[in-house]
Amino acid sequence: MTSAPMVSYNPADPSDVLTEFTAPGARAAADAVEMARAAQPGWLDGGAAARAAALTAVARAIEAAAGELAALAVREVGKPIAEARAEVARTVAIWRYYAQAPYAPTGAVHEPAGGLGLLLTRRRPHGVAGLVTPWNFPYAIPSWKAAPALAAGNTVVFKPAPEATVCALRLAETVRQALPDGVFTVVPGGAAEGGAVLDTADAVSFTGSTAVGTAVVAAATARGVPVQAEMGGLNAAIVLPDADIGRAAAHIAAAIAGYAGQKCTATGRVIAVGAALEPLREALAEAVRALPVGDPAEVATVCGPVVSAGARDRVTDALDGVSVLAAGQAPEGPGWYAAPTVAEKVPPGHRLLTEEVFGPVAALLAADDLADAVRITNSVPYGLVTSVHTAGLDAALHGLDHLGTGMIRVNAPSTGVDFHLPFGGAGASGHGPREQGAAALEFYTSSRTYTLLP
Repeated sequence: MTSAPMVSYNPADPSDVLTEFTAPGARAAADAVEMARAAQPGWLDGGAAARAAALTAVARAIEAAAGELAALAVREVGKPIAEARAEVARTVAIWRYYAQAPYAPTGAVHEPAGGLGLLLTRRRPHGVAGLVTPWNFPYAIPSWKAAPALAAGNTVVFKPAPEATVCALRLAETVRQALPDGVFTVVPGGAAEGGAVLDTADAVSFTGSTAVGTAVVAAATARGVPVQAEMGGLNAAIVLPDADIGRAAAHIAAAIAGYAGQKCTATGRVIAVGAALEPLREALAEAVRALPVGDPAEVATVCGPVVSAGARDRVTDALDGVSVLAAGQAPEGPGWYAAPTVAEKVPPGHRLLTEEVFGPVAALLAADDLADAVRITNSVPYGLVTSVHTAGLDAALHGLDHLGTGMIRVNAPSTGVDFHLPFGGAGASGHGPREQGAAALEFYTSSRTYTLLP
């Protein structure tokens, strides 16, 4: 049976079709994994210097193509050009950071319990790392998975989201300029191709929805292979009465609507503590209305289109049954635009308070005190990131100990990550070891213990 064609559209102008293709199928994906497996021993045996030089060359190649890559992200996934340029710059930095990792210690020497000999621990690569990546960060996410995997001596096969197919193919073309054949392979397609990678790779790293991620974790666990899954969030911003309300409102508005809220770290709930409610309510409404919404190719744009008509419908549906405090102005025209919106008087159990909408919308909530704000924050299954806004760190630090999120950002938006630090969440937001930073190298390797006797 022939697969239905897969299509990638420009979200700002759906009449602009970037590519239409027939997915290669599960067999092709499995073959790609076998080719990567054949290439892996040579990649590892080439040594640390060769891997470091190759990853440095990848960084240079991406940097040389930066303008083209950024423009392509604007066109294929609707990312505002300022964010697209920043993502490409971060991608270059990621590859440069991990280019030093092949020289990092991989183990330790221990004294034996008795007698002569040596006890060694050493971390070794798994083999083939299978990466399943989303469309919203088409360069950074594949890179922060692939670069540490390659640095540790694995080879890589990655299956991108169909909506970012052209970006993924262009990234792969750029990366492969610096790598041997079979070391880095992209397999475009859908569920069949992703399932084949999951069924054959030696380690699996996934970023996407909680529903799919849960199935990925179950399948990989059943096979007995290492798996990590980053699965989104319903993140809160807590604002204490002593906060700089104007600054907090600006940070929160940007975290709600930047890139149309299509980030796992976007703010979905705004929790005003005590007397902060009324001034924050006014300042946040003003900040949301002032956000530039429109063509992602314009430098001033903060909130561009959502990725599809279905995504736009989900945003609209999520606002049923709530009062709108403030909404921006979505442009007229052919694109899939959704207005940045803050809702209030949201009833308990409403979708805005229980699900990740993945659009530029958030609910404003009130808390009696910091303990109440922490309780509200922790009341959802997700646990990715919380932002806390306050002028006095004593109360914030006390509250931070009780937050159930993997990342906490004080006086900063919930969005934004530091690629050299661990990234990930708890509960429905994540499973397995953290991504990014040195923690990623641990996921892409396993520890072995050696006993050497004379």
